[in-house]
Amino acid sequence: MTTNPYAVPPHEQPAAPEPYLQPRQSSRAVPRVISGLGGVLLTPVALGLVIYGGSRLQRMYAQAYTVGDDPLGLILLLVGGLLLLGVALLGALSGLGPVLGGLIWGVVPGLTSLLSSQSMVSFLYDLGGRELGVGLLTWLVMGALFASGFLLVGAGLVGTLSRRRSNRV
Repeated sequence: MTTNPYAVPPHEQPAAPEPYLQPRQSSRAVPRVISGLGGVLLTPVALGLVIYGGSRLQRMYAQAYTVGDDPLGLILLLVGGLLLLGVALLGALSGLGPVLGGLIWGVVPGLTSLLSSQSMVSFLYDLGGRELGVGLLTWLVMGALFASGFLLVGAGLVGTLSRRRSNRV
């Protein structure tokens, strides 16, 4: 008896080799849905907290030249910033969430305000009340909402591209 595992007796036909097994691709549907819903639902909450907290701090600064007297504004600003960070980190699951959140809640409103600012001002005051309306208007005029939308889109694209590049250096 031979110890060669590849030796085949002459009268037997070698068994047909099994086709190459392809690694099973896991479905990306669940991460995409989680990321997409998180981006669409968390982005306006995060931006609203940041805008409202910043508006409170700006009002406090205008009245007393100090920021530390409004702990609620500071807390809202920090929580909103952490939620925005969470939306950006959803790009690790799927780039869809940050891209959708950035486009829907940042780029499109920013672009709309640049193109038709007069009607946007009256709409914001009707929609958000005084403090949120003033804060949102400030963000729109400064371009901060537009820029934050592009930053979220960039975070989503980076998440997608880094997943596709795998281990290449």
